[in-house]
Amino acid sequence: MRSGLKTIKDTQAGQPLEIKFGGDALLLDPAGILIIKNINALVVADLHLEKGSSFARRGQFLPPYDTAATLARLTALVDKYNPSIIVSLGDSFHDDEASHRLSDRILETLQTMTHERQMVWITGNHDPSPPSHLPGQCFEELAIGKIVLRHIPDISYKGYEISGHFHPCAQIQVRGKRVRRACFACDGARMIMPSFGVLTGGLNLADHAFNGLFDSASLRAYMQGKNKVFPISSENIIGLRR
Repeated sequence: MRSGLKTIKDTQAGQPLEIKFGGDALLLDPAGILIIKNINALVVADLHLEKGSSFARRGQFLPPYDTAATLARLTALVDKYNPSIIVSLGDSFHDDEASHRLSDRILETLQTMTHERQMVWITGNHDPSPPSHLPGQCFEELAIGKIVLRHIPDISYKGYEISGHFHPCAQIQVRGKRVRRACFACDGARMIMPSFGVLTGGLNLADHAFNGLFDSASLRAYMQGKNKVFPISSENIIGLRR
């Protein structure tokens, strides 16, 4: 499991950071989700449910508890914020058949979590087919006010965009030591969210995969701490091309 894995208690205790984005207020929670305040929408990216069972099918055995652990963390945040809408920004499932491998207990958890609230599944590259047997609606992308929600960022898009896919993290120097944390990467027009699944890794913001996606002068890494989100300017991010 990735370093910095939070317990449910930590998930509930974290204090969000409020920022302005696309004419709306966003709450960035240190657990790795955000809230669009105007419509009380909880947005989460890259759950990668059933990653363990997906690897097992190919002969690489991982602990089979990732789906339950990921949804326990998400349920705690749903209880904390009581959103009207939950949006999962693609790669909700680790492969296109994973939603059909969910246990009855997990299906019950999803039913409870989405009871009397809207659930939206955005399709991703890992899960391009809609999970039609699960509660909620499925879209390739979703517009909320001035903000478009999609899985993979569109480098040609000139409006406000929130996406996932890349699992961003950043490195900084703190008291002579390098610290690496998952982060919300944002330049004021585009935001890429951290991955939420407990078996997901991270891709450093200095990686060439991020080339051209952000205005480097305006880029901030909103790094996940234990109970806070820390805004880090681009000049303090190790290895970032400017």
